[in-house]
This record gives sequence, structure tokens and C-alpha cells, in this order.
Amino acid sequence: MALKVDFQHRCKRRSDCGDLLLMNQILTVAIFVALATCVAIVLRYSQTRLEGDDPQILSTFMAILFTSGLDVGLVMFPLTEFPVYEAEAEYGFTNPLAIEFGFWGFLIWAFYFLTTFYFCIVEPKLKLFELGPIRWINNLTIIATCAFTGFLFLSYLPTYIDGISEIARYILVALVVLIAVCSSTDIRYVKWLSVGSTALFFALIALVWWVSGLSLKALVATAGNLSGYFANLPKFIAPLTDYHAFYLFWWFAWSIMIGQFVARFVGGWRVWHLLIALLVIPSLSIALWFSVLFFVHSEGIVLSSQIRLAMVTVGVIFVINSLDSLTRLYSENLLLTVARLGQGRYITTHWFLLFGLILLYQLTPLKIEWIGLVVIGLYGCIYTLVFRRRADWLSPKFDRTIA
Repeated sequence: MALKVDFQHRCKRRSDCGDLLLMNQILTVAIFVALATCVAIVLRYSQTRLEGDDPQILSTFMAILFTSGLDVGLVMFPLTEFPVYEAEAEYGFTNPLAIEFGFWGFLIWAFYFLTTFYFCIVEPKLKLFELGPIRWINNLTIIATCAFTGFLFLSYLPTYIDGISEIARYILVALVVLIAVCSSTDIRYVKWLSVGSTALFFALIALVWWVSGLSLKALVATAGNLSGYFANLPKFIAPLTDYHAFYLFWWFAWSIMIGQFVARFVGGWRVWHLLIALLVIPSLSIALWFSVLFFVHSEGIVLSSQIRLAMVTVGVIFVINSLDSLTRLYSENLLLTVARLGQGRYITTHWFLLFGLILLYQLTPLKIEWIGLVVIGLYGCIYTLVFRRRADWLSPKFDRTIA
């Protein structure tokens, strides 16, 4: 989820970035509807078992979800954002660690629960994503988001790697896209890379923890600041600021495509088990990482260039994970697969497509809010069609088929 860097400067005043009021109102309604739907699903189908076409054990599933749905922003942004949350009055109701966690953890993972449930249970019966307009809008959104992620990575590389040259930036991004496309040629590579990068992420946490001199007692005390998120949980449902809205639009932009991708790996768990797993397991990892970084920030510890390089390396691998998952998804949806094109043509086609779009994005004013609005519109279409076909969805016969 590569975001920010100069967002608060671009949108310091509402007039600088246009009238976002209507967009934020649409976003707020969409969030409430999505969360209400999650509650309704759990109340009605809590004991229903979900299983995908390629079921995995929980640890592998969570690794795929975690690394597909996040990228370098998770690793690099907190140290730059803690000072912003300390300084700006809008965030004064709690501490910076709670704010940072609220932008990345817990409740927003319910979006992925909603879409995973849909693609495990509803889509196989109604096949709405096989309808022409929905199919094309969904896949164009996936391609646009995939390339936009690469574009943001390209744009913000100088903030991750001090002194990187222009040529090195383009070479690194081209290499990242190439590795991601190669990884997407076989689903086994996607799974192996996800598990491996998750392990590297925990190794990075251990490394920064060690070099910071953080004791277990100090970690517990620092993590105690997270209670500020749960004490103010309702505040995080609607956008706190335009920057918070920026994050929420990004989560929406990714929610359908990630749910569609990871649904195949669900391993036969009950609905309520899946919800708890999605809310808790990624949030524990994020909470631990953010707590270590908040200690580093609070103590004024300057991380060495070697540690920052390790952070960038893990972040780059997360970017590769995100891109290979989405490339695998849209290539299957559009039948532009290795089996159809051959490995050489597959790699060449998708590398040129994605890297070409990354270069073109430099000439456009594209914003993630626009992609998020398109996805919210897609949600509206799906909700409408599900309601129109409610006789199938709500029939006892249908319930028995998913029990």
C-alpha cells in the first residue's frame, strides 16, 4: 500500500486538492455498508465452512494475504508519519502509535473478510464477475492499481534510498516488475515468496528491536499506547482527515482484487474463524512492528544506513509480492496465461504492459481516490445484483449448499 510522502503538503487545504467533501461522504457510507454487511454475514453464516480451490494451512494463507495486500509503505512510512500525527491537531485525541495502527490495522481488514467470503460463497453461484461490464471494470482496475503501485514506488524511491540516481530508480523498478511477472508464472512461486517475505519481515522486526536496545518491559509499555486506538475505535470508521480518507480509498481499491485472489487459498474454516483471523493475526504483526518503530522514534534513535537498507529490501520484496499476486489474478481473468501465451511471451507481455503504464502515469494526474471510487461503484453494482437475485441467495436450497 504505497501511499503518502507529500500528500499532506498537496492537500494541506481542501481548496488545494478540490472538493473532497462529497468523495469523503461516499467513502463513509461505503465503509458503514461494508462493515454492516460483515456483521450480517457473521450473524447468519457463522458456522458455514469456507474452502477455496487451492486450500492452504492458516499460516500460509495469512502470509499470502499479508504480503499481497501490503507493501513498502508498511515498512517505511511510520517513522515519517509519527511526527505528523504528533503535530497536527486533528489527531490530538490519542497518541501517534494508535493513529498509525488505526490506518493499517484491525477494523479495515474486515474489507478483505467481506470480499473473501463473497468469492468463496456467492460468486461461484451467481458468477457476477463473469458478466462483461463487471469483468472488464474489475480487471482494468486491477491492472491500473498494479501499475499505480509501481508508479508510487518509483516516485518515492528517493525517500527510501538516499542519493539514488534517476537511472538507478528506473532500473530498480523495471527489475522489480520483471521479478514480479516471473514469480506470477507459477502459483507455487507466489506462495513461496509470500512465506519467505513474511519470515524476513519478522527477522527485520527482531533486528530493529535488537539494535534499538528495546527491553521487553519497554515494549509492553510502548505497545500500551495501542489502547488509544481501541478506546476511540468509532472515530476510525469515518475519515478523520483527507489523509486518512486517502488510506481508506486505497484499502477499498485493493479489497475486491485481494479477496478474489486469496479466496482460492481458504482452507475450510468457519466464517467467524476467518473473520477473527483476519482482524487479529495481521494486526498483531503490525502492532509489534509499529511499537518497535515508535520506541525508536520516541527515543530519538537514528537507524544506521545498514538497517535502513534492510528495511528497504524487505519493503521491495513486499512490492514484488503485491505485483505478482495482482499480475497472476488479472492474467487468469483475461486468459493471458503462461499456458496460452507461453512463458516467454507471457513475461514480455506483462512486463511491457505494467512498466509501460508506470512510465505513462508520470504524464497523468491519476489519484488513488479515483480508483477507490471506481471500486466503490463496483461494490454498488454487486450489491444491487445480489439484491435482485436474492431469491437464489436467500433460498433454503442455497443455504444448504454452503453449510
